Amino acid sequence: MQKIVFCDFDGTITAQETFVAVLKEFAPELAADLIPQMYALKITLREGVRRILESIPSLRLPEIIEFAHTQPMREGLPELLDFLDLQDVPFVVVSGGLREMVEVVMGELVQRTRAIHAIALDTSDSHFRVLSPYEGKTELVDKVKVMEMYPSDEKIAIGDSVTDLNMAISVPIVFARDRLAQYLQERQKDYIAWNDFFDVRDALKELWEVRS
Repeated sequence: MQKIVFCDFDGTITAQETFVAVLKEFAPELAADLIPQMYALKITLREGVRRILESIPSLRLPEIIEFAHTQPMREGLPELLDFLDLQDVPFVVVSGGLREMVEVVMGELVQRTRAIHAIALDTSDSHFRVLSPYEGKTELVDKVKVMEMYPSDEKIAIGDSVTDLNMAISVPIVFARDRLAQYLQERQKDYIAWNDFFDVRDALKELWEVRS
């Protein structure tokens, strides 16, 4: 495997920060307190997201899934996947959010991903319990740990926010927007700015010198 693309979900595949919106909608007080602290890097994602999710009653999962149904995807993802298929480059979704939400929003495009790595929920008790086989010191889904499962010569990351920071720092080529771009500027880490997946496709064509 020579090349592989790792892509965030929330605010990256989705046009808006869907998982953050869920946290604010279903645990408003705790989210209002902890989300700004996570963005400011004062508390870890592992601590903040777990505390918010595990405060939500399990019976509300159907409402969360229904909420996810209304969330639009960012433009150009099918076209990016078409291009990656032609180049025989796998596309892996790595999300710090809920797997159920990724599957609902992506729909049939799920079949075109090599894998989806995200948070699972145990709903057998009164409140959610977070399950993640890829939990790290600071993240519920340690994206760097996930990427290490895929040996390759060139790893590309696509992201937008604090959940993508460790992943972005660890790869040679990163597409960054919004908060992630700011974090990388502060750390003097090079990145490629992007607005939609057409931008990503076109930039990869140039990088890989692919003729149309």
